[in-house]
Amino acid sequence: MPAVTVENPLTLPRVAAPAEAVARPVLAVTTAPSGFEGEGFPVRRAFAGINYRHLDPFIMMDQMGEVDYAPGEPKGTPWHPHRGFETVTYIIDGIFDHQDSNGGGGTITNGDTQWMTAGSGLLHIEAPPESLVMSGGLFHGLQLWVNLPAKDKMMAPRYQDIRGGNVQLLTTPDGGALLRVIAGELDGHQGPGITHTPITMIHATLAPGAEITLPWREDFNGLAYVLAGRGSVGAERRPVQLGQTAVFGSGGSLTVRADEKQDSHTPDLEVVLLGGQPIREPMAHYGPFVMNTREELQQAFEDFQKGRLGTIPAVHGMSESGPDQL
Repeated sequence: MPAVTVENPLTLPRVAAPAEAVARPVLAVTTAPSGFEGEGFPVRRAFAGINYRHLDPFIMMDQMGEVDYAPGEPKGTPWHPHRGFETVTYIIDGIFDHQDSNGGGGTITNGDTQWMTAGSGLLHIEAPPESLVMSGGLFHGLQLWVNLPAKDKMMAPRYQDIRGGNVQLLTTPDGGALLRVIAGELDGHQGPGITHTPITMIHATLAPGAEITLPWREDFNGLAYVLAGRGSVGAERRPVQLGQTAVFGSGGSLTVRADEKQDSHTPDLEVVLLGGQPIREPMAHYGPFVMNTREELQQAFEDFQKGRLGTIPAVHGMSESGPDQL
């Protein structure tokens, strides 16, 4: 980790918050509980315990791995439905195949992002390719769920496959950090991801002792999740480490620092920075459906049961499994 890097960050555009920007305070630091997803791959639930008013428009985020699989161990998810939001799957190390009931899909690996707008609904599967199952190997990634406003919840599904080489790479004035803008923009530099809900998603790597103070849209929320390493956040220097999320308050800039000394297996501090424009609409979330009302959830479940979200391609066989009853 990480998959996308450069030999000399000082060759990149440099960004820093203006001196007059109001620093965002740190409201909370939470620790993600560990669990299992799909067919049994390990995850950390990054947003567990955080009030939704601080997350909106984000719904949930899982850190998948980091895990070094033995041969025969790699796992994925079975076929499952989605409606009403977008899933963002970012692969840092390893490889994942994905496919949907509309005939879409592909392979993402080492720094790639697959951005799926579920919209009105589809069936979806994610799994390691057979070659990885046979060989084993390192797997590490993120899956983020981004809400859609009511007006877009029933739009036609779509995919964006964002290759690692297409992300916008930036650095800080001293070159101590590498910033990968996956979606949205930072200081006028635009990432490749096209979003319905205005957001910014950045994967930042900070060298030991490095500090970033970035301009941040005042109408966005602010979150920082630690993928690896140790550091601190905010002017308060609140300590953070692997598996913790910092929630920032309002302001025009946010600050993250890397400790001078990192763990032996983690040379740098790795952080995902997220900001988004809150939708501020009622949210009804049940399993793989995110709608505005309970009635819409019931309709989504009924549509799934009646096959209106699509059917599994015959080559994969059919599955009787699905969400529990509402």
